[in-house]
Amino acid sequence: MTMLNSAEIRQTFLDFFKSKEHQILPSAPIVIKNDPTLLFTNAGMNQFKDYFLGNKKSPYTRVADTQKCLRVSGKHNDLEEVGVDTYHHTMFEMLGNWSFGDYFKKEAIAWSWELLTEVYKIDKNKLYVTVFEGDEKEQLSKDEEAIYEWKNFIAEERILFGSKKDNFWEMGDTGPCGPCTEIHIDCRTEEERIAVDGKTLVNKDHPQVIEIWNVVFIQFNRLKDGSLEPLPAKHVDTGMGFERLVRVLQGKQSNYDTDVFTGTIAATEKITGKKYDASSSASTGGSWREAVAFRVIADHIRAISFTISDGQLPSNTGAGYVIRRILRRAVRYYYSHLNYKQPLLFQFVTVISKQFENVFPELEHQIDFVSKVIMEEEEGFLRTLEKGLKKIDEIISVVSKQPGKRMNGTEVFELYDTYGFPVDLTRLIATENNLTVDEEGFKKEMEQQKKRSRVATAIDAEDWVVLDTFALNEFVGYDSLEIKSKIVKYRKVKAKGKEAYQIVLEASPFYAESGGQVGDTGEFKIGDKTLQIFDTKKENELIIHFADKLPDSFAEEVIAKVDTERRKAIAVHHSATHLLHAALRKVLGTHVTQKGSLVSNEHLRFDFSHFAKLTAEEIATVEAMVNEKIRENIPVTITKMPKEDALKKGAMALFGEKYGDVVRVVIIDPNYSVELCGGTHVYNTGELGFFKIKHETAIAAGVRRIEAVSGKQAEEYVTVQFETLHAIKEALKSPKDILKAIEKLQEDSKQFIKTTEELKRQQSSGSVDRLILKKENINGYGFYHDIILNVDIDVLKLIASELEIKNAKKEIALLLGKKDGKVSIVVALSNDLKDSEKLDANKIIKEHIAPLIKGGGGGQKTFATAGGQDASNLQQVIEKVKSLL
Repeated sequence: MTMLNSAEIRQTFLDFFKSKEHQILPSAPIVIKNDPTLLFTNAGMNQFKDYFLGNKKSPYTRVADTQKCLRVSGKHNDLEEVGVDTYHHTMFEMLGNWSFGDYFKKEAIAWSWELLTEVYKIDKNKLYVTVFEGDEKEQLSKDEEAIYEWKNFIAEERILFGSKKDNFWEMGDTGPCGPCTEIHIDCRTEEERIAVDGKTLVNKDHPQVIEIWNVVFIQFNRLKDGSLEPLPAKHVDTGMGFERLVRVLQGKQSNYDTDVFTGTIAATEKITGKKYDASSSASTGGSWREAVAFRVIADHIRAISFTISDGQLPSNTGAGYVIRRILRRAVRYYYSHLNYKQPLLFQFVTVISKQFENVFPELEHQIDFVSKVIMEEEEGFLRTLEKGLKKIDEIISVVSKQPGKRMNGTEVFELYDTYGFPVDLTRLIATENNLTVDEEGFKKEMEQQKKRSRVATAIDAEDWVVLDTFALNEFVGYDSLEIKSKIVKYRKVKAKGKEAYQIVLEASPFYAESGGQVGDTGEFKIGDKTLQIFDTKKENELIIHFADKLPDSFAEEVIAKVDTERRKAIAVHHSATHLLHAALRKVLGTHVTQKGSLVSNEHLRFDFSHFAKLTAEEIATVEAMVNEKIRENIPVTITKMPKEDALKKGAMALFGEKYGDVVRVVIIDPNYSVELCGGTHVYNTGELGFFKIKHETAIAAGVRRIEAVSGKQAEEYVTVQFETLHAIKEALKSPKDILKAIEKLQEDSKQFIKTTEELKRQQSSGSVDRLILKKENINGYGFYHDIILNVDIDVLKLIASELEIKNAKKEIALLLGKKDGKVSIVVALSNDLKDSEKLDANKIIKEHIAPLIKGGGGGQKTFATAGGQDASNLQQVIEKVKSLL
């Protein structure tokens, strides 16, 4: 059989499962946006998680795909091994076939064997399979069904048993799970296979006896109590590492010798003038380090290119920092070991995009963008790299002469903070020089920096990527809410830990936040893709649209569409603000001037100068005046005129606001409201429907604030108020005078509290007497203990107080209360035990009691409390504390 190339191997997999009636799906993005538990897609099942959890129903019962994955953070952190060995990777592809409540073990096993041995023609004598051996503790029997199915294809001696650790897959502490069967291949030479039986090397971390495919049978649901229940529908979840498969089918001993990577390695040779020696090892010194650099570049450029094309730009935090770490590791390798002193990685984006154009086309659509981002990152790091390497050489020369040969945390942090060296890069260089790194010291320095950063509020913005230097930036949103435009510049920003992308259009219907009015939201339609715009702001008169991702292409026409319902609600509240301002001046006096405002789709907030709290009568008069103007359905006239003419007409201008020579004037009855305003408004006041003030408060000396609603929001607010009032009436059995009824209820409540407190005191008094009678003497300690029914933590504290053991000698009280199925516990020690090394109320609670009651708590050394859900072990709690004495 002619050797297949990597693209053919991948396509063969997809075609095979297509023939088995699987829907072939594209890879999900490698960057995860909506899952707080993950920075990146790290397994093929990530995009199907909701189907397994039952949150969504899959539109297909059978699917297959190849998924881009990234594992360089969290528990899957192999970055320091990538390139050093020949099989670890940052980004990798996971081939998978899936069944959602359709086929199960019989078909999954048969098809995996058919594909590997009949289609790919892998020698059956090189294959072994593992199945779940069962787990007595979990009351799980071995997977007899899988064993039975495998016996149809493979000799029984090649069916091996695996433990729960190796052959039982779980999504997490709870949720779908089940046994799995793995297929392993022995890639050693025939002589090696004869000398040592391959089955003795399965799951023993042998580099040539490797797992090639994992087939998971999701048939149980793990409950919170740890027990398992059968799922109503059984699923199949498989994963086969593409790079490993290609290595096997192409007969290579290294993943990097396959055509998945040889194209990039050849391009690196051509550009740098160096030759890749795949046979070199650590003992060969320089040539091996060059080989490592070739492998690092070939691996890292894939991860960098695809994460950026999926929307994650390099940055200093979170997912962006992971990408920056990968990129800088590659830069250091080619700079130091290939002697290449200028940007290199960006030159491979075209090579990668061409290689993957038929499977991951998103990179092909953004070649220029991704290349530019990578080049700028390289340039930025190269500017500091040489200085940083000189600095680290100075540190090494000193540290290598010291007994511990350890770089201290302050030095490591300086390399990170000043020269941009990720700690793993410093660790790598230290290892190359037989040194270690003070990890704890570095962490302390990092934490101090984080504390300093929390104080700062500045926005971290990258440089603009300019696509059209001469384009206009025009706002057309007064007249149109949907237009065709184009992108002229963009950049990435970070503020308060959040990252976003800022996009500027040639013309925009989106109102940018200004004058108190919030920015518009909406969408950009670019080809068949839609980009959600979650905010719009102004910067130096530039209209900036905020998106959480970038489009695939910047060359296509953009259809920019504002959220019309939201804009209408904003306009309603803006016009209402003008009516409110005018009413306040008429009711309170002309000293009232605007000191600030917020106009959103949900409400309006108006700050104004006034020196006294508004009375209920004044609020009612203002409301009535605004609602009268609404009922009059006055046309809202908006015109432009010279500023001087506007002021002559009595237009209100804000102090401190900068106006041009020509201003926009909003007129709602020339005798009522005339204001200079750049915001959006309704056409007639009748569109406001209704106006209602919610709150009136002071925010500063001489400045009051009104929060109000109009339109639909006012209707909803009033409806809720009436519903609440109706519920109160019903609860009070519809009294004639609701205020008097509430006053009586408050008085009854006070009396009830008094009575309850008295009952608690009586109860505690009886409990104290009983505790004294039950007191035990253990090893020289006086030990009070009791289980008291129907009491809460407050009663236990009162009992402990009345027991008065503080000033006693070597006494300890353990009070346990049960009420409504919940447990409360108090541990109190006499003050003379505060210096005891053995007895500590806080530790007793946390270490010995909390686990027994499935709860938590803590406190001081002589007094601590706990609460829990399990009341079945209270006697054990008593015995445990006795044992401590």
